[in-house]
Amino acid sequence: MTKFLERATYLFPLWVILGVSLSWIRPTWFVWFTGPWITYSLGLTMLGMGITLVPEDFKRVFETPRPVILGVVGQYTIMPLSGWGIANLLDLPSPLATGLILVSCCPGGVASNVISFLAKGDLALSVSMTALSTLLSVILTPTLTLLLAGNRIEANSLGLFLNTFEVVIFPVTLGILLNRFTPRFAAKIKVISPLVAVLLITLIVASILGAGRNAVLQSGFPLLSAVFLLHASGYFFGYWLAKWGTGSEIVSRTVSIEVGMQNSGLGVVLAKNNFSDPLVAIPAALSSLIHSVIGSVLAAIWRKIPRVSEKEISELPSDLP
Repeated sequence: MTKFLERATYLFPLWVILGVSLSWIRPTWFVWFTGPWITYSLGLTMLGMGITLVPEDFKRVFETPRPVILGVVGQYTIMPLSGWGIANLLDLPSPLATGLILVSCCPGGVASNVISFLAKGDLALSVSMTALSTLLSVILTPTLTLLLAGNRIEANSLGLFLNTFEVVIFPVTLGILLNRFTPRFAAKIKVISPLVAVLLITLIVASILGAGRNAVLQSGFPLLSAVFLLHASGYFFGYWLAKWGTGSEIVSRTVSIEVGMQNSGLGVVLAKNNFSDPLVAIPAALSSLIHSVIGSVLAAIWRKIPRVSEKEISELPSDLP
């Protein structure tokens, strides 16, 4: 049963593509999933993430700080600046520009851990970067969004901070405490929480795109191009930032995926709850689809390429058998 659940979880990109396709053909199947459903679903997803975290995930930040810090710095510099630059370069309408900037300022999501595993990256490093960027998101996501988006769309500034705390810190902390004080119960939840998170994120994305189908059709190529370029820049510059900083191929792949993939579900919730225009949520929903497709392609390529670079080979002991 556990193997089945793991395999189903690793099909995350397929579930997202399937959900989006169905929402495009039959929007009424998904548009009911809105309002509190979306907020509570993200809370459950973050609770599941918290349950999987152990002290070692945070100790790693201090034991091997360079790759973790590179990933988190890339997350909150490469992506926000790319989002702001692309929104201005393509002259997106204010709601869509704000939405693109918002999702670019979000932390990494649990999907990056799945893709890192598939790409033969460093899964432990991926989890540590996701954990740290998620904790920092309470301050950095609202601050960077308000700074870069400006006054394009009316926003509830205080609500943005409080909402981030509500759907990130509270459920993650609760998950960590459950893991610490009720290990048997947490062990049972850990088995199903990744797949539940995948299905809930798929529902969130499908509901937003189903409801915003006409807006996506009207915006068309510029919107799709903007979201694609945002994630492509994250994957590309994240890889080379880590390559420059560590020289490690494994770390470079992992950082690339962490920077290139966002917590799109958080972007959707913050957009729906704190901005006056519902179109602000559209880029975040598209983001989940596009970063999953790009990540899956990279994972398929990287699985066939050795994880050890020439530099790493040269540093191996010469007396190895």
